[in-house]
Amino acid sequence: MSVSSVHRTLEHELFALLRGASLECPVCGEFVLHEGAAVRCPECEMLLRGRIESNVLQVEFGSQAG
Repeated sequence: MSVSSVHRTLEHELFALLRGASLECPVCGEFVLHEGAAVRCPECEMLLRGRIESNVLQVEFGSQAG
């Protein structure tokens, strides 16, 4: 699998999370919580924030190791 294939797969998963089409955390596989424009995993504390600006969806991904 090439790097571009992995990038496209992860990108599709993140956009599916923001759309509400997926409820599974891409980091740990647990269920996520949708809190407005943010998606949060209570298990691993992954935080995904999305916002729409001029027809472009921007994604901010936050996760803390350890």
